[in-house]
Amino acid sequence: MQHIGAFVVGIVIGFLGGLFGKGGSAIATPLLSLLGFPGFIAVASPLPATIPGTLIASAEYWQSRMLDWGIVWWSVGVGIPATILGSVLTKYTGARPLLIVTGLLVLGFGLAFLLSPREKRSAGSSLDQLGENQPAYWHLRLILIATGVGIISGLLANAGGFLLAPAYARFLRQPIKKSFACSLAVSAVLALPGTVVHAYLGHISWTVAGLVALGSVPFSFLGARVAIRTKASRLERLYGFVLTALGVFFLFHI
Repeated sequence: MQHIGAFVVGIVIGFLGGLFGKGGSAIATPLLSLLGFPGFIAVASPLPATIPGTLIASAEYWQSRMLDWGIVWWSVGVGIPATILGSVLTKYTGARPLLIVTGLLVLGFGLAFLLSPREKRSAGSSLDQLGENQPAYWHLRLILIATGVGIISGLLANAGGFLLAPAYARFLRQPIKKSFACSLAVSAVLALPGTVVHAYLGHISWTVAGLVALGSVPFSFLGARVAIRTKASRLERLYGFVLTALGVFFLFHI
């Protein structure tokens, strides 16, 4: 039953990942923990499992011309060494604190999108499409985002999408769909160094990773297709609601 549950978890995180621009490992970790998988197995195994689905969903956003390669390459260049650092630091931390931090971060960003939505215009705003709403010190903000998310994603053994998407939307003032698109592309790359380090540390069950990947790949594609066709303001509200509900659920069951 645990293995069937891992497959179902893959379906859930695949759809939500494609829909909300995240790899899904942050959601998979508490769910696998609830199924009875040991702490570090639940934390690290979803990381390689989300890479194929994340790439597929990212390709869908790319075909819709929603990717900003400047954001992607800056995030990757700064985020990879930060992710490696965070992954190495996990040997000094326990599994339970990582699970609690995951739940708190998911809850916090969910409340932020619910209480203070930004997408008040239609999804096709010319200002958003042209990227003319860049804040001051844009590159500095991007470097700080990539550094912080890289370290945290390394510690939590996830690709950082659940932090990157809201950070791009909030701190870089990017449209929600563009934030999702960039988050997926960056997450696919940031998952690689974390996977290598956690595999070396023996934290990954490749059976669990394979089952999660098997469920997530087709549903990542479906989630991305739904998101691209959904009005941005509606998508943002749904994003906030789902993150808030999941955060509350995880914190009460960890």
